[in-house]
Amino acid sequence: MPGRLHCNMVTEAIIVGVGAEQGLGAAVARRFAREGHRVLVAGRTMDKLAAVVEGITAAGGTAEAIVADATDSLEIARLFDRAADPEIVVFNAGVNIRTPFRDISVETFEEAWRTNTLGGFVVGREAARRLVPKGRGTLIFTGATASLRGAANFAAFASAKAGLRAIAQSAARELGPLGLHVAHAVIDGGIDGERLRQRRPERVAAAGEDGLLNTDAIAEAYWQLHRQHRSAWTLELDLRPYKETF
Repeated sequence: MPGRLHCNMVTEAIIVGVGAEQGLGAAVARRFAREGHRVLVAGRTMDKLAAVVEGITAAGGTAEAIVADATDSLEIARLFDRAADPEIVVFNAGVNIRTPFRDISVETFEEAWRTNTLGGFVVGREAARRLVPKGRGTLIFTGATASLRGAANFAAFASAKAGLRAIAQSAARELGPLGLHVAHAVIDGGIDGERLRQRRPERVAAAGEDGLLNTDAIAEAYWQLHRQHRSAWTLELDLRPYKETF
């Protein structure tokens, strides 16, 4: 299948935006590790990264934890330097900020933009620089409902996620013909992970069985994006729980 090397060299997956073991970034890292990829997990907290790596290695996979700020081009370049043969890059960093429009500070608006949009650009640009010369590879951006519409109280987050979606579209149109599969995933609903369970347990309880997106199910969708034949690539994939209204 296109996207996989038919040789003995171990290819690598770089996942940027990895936090708790019960989070999406960790689930994506585990999914690619299961397929034999060496996984580089990057995030802001070494303790969390180390726990994810420990789980992957305990299951027989290979992984390395690297603390990196997605918005820092030098740190991201050093992250990519740790990979001998990267094949998959996933940008999963993000910050969801909910603030009434009249109360949004310039600092809050910029924080949302830096993490969600600038970070996606920095990681995507470095991925393109490393993968396009190979003529193969996959670059996936994690989006949100806010990528498509600006809900009340989410102007900062929605503008940032819309910007990330635009980056993905532009990159796909430019880099797809050069062999790099660029995809944007709209995560339309709550993710059943540690963050939501800690911050909004009432929403988790109200959602009921399968009312939130399962992290392993999202990770499986990411794996299938990577496995797609180049004659039928997906640019945008939207994922939501079966009972989510849209």
